[in-house]
Amino acid sequence: MNSTQHLIRIALKEDIGPGDITTDNLVDPDLKGEGVIIAKEPFVIAGLDVAWQVFKHLDSKVIFRPACIDGDTIEDGKTIANIEGKLRALLSGERTALNFLQRLSGIATYVRLHVNELANKKVRLVDTRKTTPGWRVLEKYAVRVGGAYNHRMGLYDGVLIKDNHNAVCGGIKKAVDRIKAKASHLVKIEVEVSTLNQVKDALNAGADVIMLDNMSIEQIKNATAFINGRAVVEVSGNVTKSVLKSLADTGVDIISIGALTHSARCVDISMRVKAADYAI
Repeated sequence: MNSTQHLIRIALKEDIGPGDITTDNLVDPDLKGEGVIIAKEPFVIAGLDVAWQVFKHLDSKVIFRPACIDGDTIEDGKTIANIEGKLRALLSGERTALNFLQRLSGIATYVRLHVNELANKKVRLVDTRKTTPGWRVLEKYAVRVGGAYNHRMGLYDGVLIKDNHNAVCGGIKKAVDRIKAKASHLVKIEVEVSTLNQVKDALNAGADVIMLDNMSIEQIKNATAFINGRAVVEVSGNVTKSVLKSLADTGVDIISIGALTHSARCVDISMRVKAADYAI
């Protein structure tokens, strides 16, 4: 939550700066008002608490009453939340709160479409590190709301030996041996490969997870059959919704898709505000 609070402060500072010259000159500081956040299209909601925290930064006594919970499917025209508090806070925080809601709900909605495509399939759909700088915790949260899972959060919580690491170390075996000698025995080791020979090298080196990168369906089938349960199999690289079922049928354990975060569009949400005492 600390990283989220920091991001909220940055977003508010970016938008309000030294002050909202429109609202501050039109609205008395003690005037209270009400707001309603409304869906302008169907989507999966995510980020309600973040939106509330935005308004709370501007008015500590704001009352936020959600009409749904994260993960719910919202229909066009439905109320998402009602807000009561100082009118300046509602007006000045509106855009920032909606930006968070629109982005996170967009990801959750996009993820849900992919998850639904894999209904009844025994495979785990995960995200990647291809996230908006500074937004990773929130975007990966939205992925979970959409029904998928998180890959590693960053470079600090999982070993993934990629092609460039192999090039630097002189091959897969040398890279895996070096990691085993230095990292904790509790840490699993994943190795990225792109050929069947590299699959064999990774397996012989003792990789716990083997990522099949940019392979054809036929290559993936052959690699999965060769691995035969001796390592967890992940497939990645140019994965689209249209090929998810085919990939799942190859027997892989994990499908990772960077597009879950980097290609999701923001959904359409609006907010209507009115003063409790008089109209501005």
